Amino acid sequence: MAKGTHDYVDDPRNADVLISLNGKLVPRAEATVSVFDSGFILGDGIWEGLRVHGGRIAFLDQHLDRLWEGAATLDIDLGLTRETLTHTLYDLLSANKMTDGVHIRLMVSRGVKATPYQDPRVTISSPTFVIIPEYKSAQPETLKHGINLFTVHVRRGAPDVQDPKINSHSKLNCILACIQATKAG
Repeated sequence: MAKGTHDYVDDPRNADVLISLNGKLVPRAEATVSVFDSGFILGDGIWEGLRVHGGRIAFLDQHLDRLWEGAATLDIDLGLTRETLTHTLYDLLSANKMTDGVHIRLMVSRGVKATPYQDPRVTISSPTFVIIPEYKSAQPETLKHGINLFTVHVRRGAPDVQDPKINSHSKLNCILACIQATKAG
């Protein structure tokens, strides 16, 4: 199978990580969100991918800027401060004893819906926050030999269709491009 930029070395320590789900630490195997969550139903949410090096989250301020800007654009009130979220991130790393070689996926959805409908007014909860820290390192083969590139036929939508500055949960075009590139080798 073709290798891509998201190939990584599987790390058995990830099986036992604690995940932050709405601020509560939950074992990975027990971390779930509602089937009525707007992120699941509609891709209605935002995310950031963070890297941890030497016990520090790289470019945290810039990531939080983009998260807050995306939330404002989508009219999602995050309901917490940057300081609170920063403490949550570092508390999660501390609880997992993680200091290096870690990728964090920080995801926020609008929240749980009363019914599977796109209108934000049927949201009946505060936003859903999921923070997943995992040990991630590139495959040695990828580091040594690099990757092959392929120009796919799938493109991102125009800025007037979906703002490219928002890390939206809706990544279907990227998934289709990945499938196409993988099939091309």
